[in-house]
Amino acid sequence: MDRECGMWINIVSHKLKKQVNITMQSLGLTAMQSHVMHYILVKCADGPVFQRDVESAFGMNRSTATGILQVMEKNGLISRESVASDARLKSLIPTEKAQQLDAKIGEYLRQTEQRITQDMTEEQVEGFINAAERMAENIDR
Repeated sequence: MDRECGMWINIVSHKLKKQVNITMQSLGLTAMQSHVMHYILVKCADGPVFQRDVESAFGMNRSTATGILQVMEKNGLISRESVASDARLKSLIPTEKAQQLDAKIGEYLRQTEQRITQDMTEEQVEGFINAAERMAENIDR
């Protein structure tokens, strides 16, 4: 039982969410909101970001993404603007408040990444990422 991948993924995921939630609480965010906000800020530099992009990037369903984005909009972190070519499509625009928080969020996320990968070689980290990607693909099949 101690060599079951699914169990260890669940344990690490739970611990990571708990730690990031504690860290982001000081900014008034949940772990997932911080990741989504950081994603939107980074991707906006390359062009418009839509809800479907968030759903795809984080592997979440539409209702989950809608709930997270609605709270972020309510909290003044994003706004939604209609796209000229399709009024049904809304572009996710980070607010000034989100941009001000991003440096702190980025630093917290970097610190967390350093913490979870400390004492690991670059090859071990790369191997983990490759294995996790393969597992995600296997689940999707």
